Amino acid sequence: MNRAALTDLAILTLRAPQQAAAQIMSLQLGRDVLWSGLALAAILNTVLFNFSVMTTGESQTLPAIFNSPLAFFVVLTGLLVLSVHAFYWTGLSIGGKGDLGDLLALLVWLQILRAVAQAGMFVLMAISPGIALLFSFATGLLGLWILVNFISAALHLPSVAHGLAVVILAAVAMVFGLLLIGGLVGLSSLGVPANV
Repeated sequence: MNRAALTDLAILTLRAPQQAAAQIMSLQLGRDVLWSGLALAAILNTVLFNFSVMTTGESQTLPAIFNSPLAFFVVLTGLLVLSVHAFYWTGLSIGGKGDLGDLLALLVWLQILRAVAQAGMFVLMAISPGIALLFSFATGLLGLWILVNFISAALHLPSVAHGLAVVILAAVAMVFGLLLIGGLVGLSSLGVPANV
């Protein structure tokens, strides 16, 4: 896809997420391409996050794991992979049908859009922190709306409400799982203070 086609797809994603989802799924991208795309999206988000930390000087207030680009990349990639599977299996458990590859393709695209939005927020921060904060809030809500629609489309759920249920249930399961892992491994080994 050329730049014009990607721009059109981004606009369609904002205006009609389920139509955009159908267009993305019709590409039938291979799993190797999609997992590589997920890794590249994680790299891009890692670079943007570390740029944000360096420019705002917040490195001293963050847990140690966030000050290491490699550690942040590994954790982010792991969370993205976990999210894909959590959404997929949760969707199937409530009656959804679909292919993991379709869901993966949509989530990779969403991560790319989020990276673009984050880059735009950096530009706005230089102009007006207040506008940048509003932009961040708006893109967060819009990103959630797109995510719910993407999950609904990929798993052929009967309604967007079912997609929202998948997001909530998967998020609860992931938090519980991560807390369990954190308790077994020890939060201090991840650079997180014990009193968190």
